[in-house]
Amino acid sequence: MSAIVHLFALLAGALEPLFATFATAAAIVVATVCVRALLHPLARAGARAEKARARLAPQTAELRRRHGADPERLRRALLELHAREGVSPAAGCLPMLAQLPVFFVMYRLFTAERVGGEPNGLLEDRLGAAPLGGVYADALADGGVFGPQGLVYLGLFAVIAAVAAWTYRRARTAALRAETPGAPGLARVLPLLSFGTLATAAFVPLAAGLYLATTTAWTAAERALLHRDRGRGADGEG
Repeated sequence: MSAIVHLFALLAGALEPLFATFATAAAIVVATVCVRALLHPLARAGARAEKARARLAPQTAELRRRHGADPERLRRALLELHAREGVSPAAGCLPMLAQLPVFFVMYRLFTAERVGGEPNGLLEDRLGAAPLGGVYADALADGGVFGPQGLVYLGLFAVIAAVAAWTYRRARTAALRAETPGAPGLARVLPLLSFGTLATAAFVPLAAGLYLATTTAWTAAERALLHRDRGRGADGEG
């Protein structure tokens, strides 16, 4: 962990001439973008799998019509169809799962009071008036919702909420069309998970919330680019 803190401090130092007191916050954004760029091949694989599931939608609908009264037989038939066509139901989840270790590292970086026996200097860095190691409850206790710290969090929440709403509108129809085999209600739930990020950001350190805002914005832009050939009709929304 001390090595990661050192690397992070080096990145923040390199960015300081451009971002001054916002250098550590900028380092979080840059590090997040680098991680997502490395994970882009997984996102491309997920997009190919999603398009394949959309292509198989007529066959999926026919199987549901024939085996709707027998859920177990329907589940097996759907799995056989996807296996025959080389479509993985889990492919679209791989980028999200691969990010979890990064999120936990970010959380640990800005919650550990001491690293390698030394005080964690990252906890003193700030985004505006709010310390990157603080949480929303601290902001509410120090000035309230519209206090100096509270306004920083409101800006963060606004970004996450805007991205979540845009993602939800684009994802809902596509998810319903390419529903995961064996989980009939999953397609209705998955688009709502984008709003779960907003709730999470209210309870984790500001640094982790900034990571969430950056990675969800990347995901939204990445999906728009990878699915641009499907047009308005495929995603349900523009």
